[in-house]
Amino acid sequence: MSALSDPHRFRRQAAGLCLIVAPLLYVAGVVADPALRQGEGSDTVGVYGRYPDQVSVSASLLHWSWVLLLPGVIGMIHLIRQRAVVFGHIAGGLALLGIVNFSALMLGDFFYSRLERALPAAQGALLADEAFADLGARYAFQIPGFIGLFGLFLLGLALAYAGHAPWWAPFAMLPGILGAPIFPIGTAVGGSLYLAGAGVIGLRMLRMSDEEWARQAAAHPTSAGSPSGNLANTR
Repeated sequence: MSALSDPHRFRRQAAGLCLIVAPLLYVAGVVADPALRQGEGSDTVGVYGRYPDQVSVSASLLHWSWVLLLPGVIGMIHLIRQRAVVFGHIAGGLALLGIVNFSALMLGDFFYSRLERALPAAQGALLADEAFADLGARYAFQIPGFIGLFGLFLLGLALAYAGHAPWWAPFAMLPGILGAPIFPIGTAVGGSLYLAGAGVIGLRMLRMSDEEWARQAAAHPTSAGSPSGNLANTR
């Protein structure tokens, strides 16, 4: 049976690999961002206009880092089958619906770059800032995105409670994602934390057997006096 035709192996390996690749792309995207490389407190007005090629690479890498995180989240939800199932479904839903918004926000970098080239840099940056300050952009994209990160943290806790992740993994992932854009110390430390937290979960998925991945929750025992129990006793 080929890998693509084996549903258990393909989904397990895809989810595990995505949890490893997504942090690497995220850190690469941060490093490629010319504005983030200026450091905290620096004047970044006009930077995107001066380095459009770097902006294109950075935004594309960041976009795919969020996209590839989603299969990993689905794999994490799949492993929560016996303990904290409802909690895991809620946390996983928040993570999926929220994180996808960050992927859409990466298009904003292209608009910043184009406006800063087509107009005086300060004017172009101001127009882009005003667009992102719009209530629709804030409440439909930005806030749900951060809620998604909180959902990812909660999902990691549920996965640890279910015995499929170390307890420190979610505590590494969330600060790592939030800290990585603080160049350069935050990028090094935060990127390492994100890769460690997501990577250890991904490696566990890759190392587990297909049988363990596919195993369903144990059925609840039926009492001897119940109809199902009596039926079982007659077989």
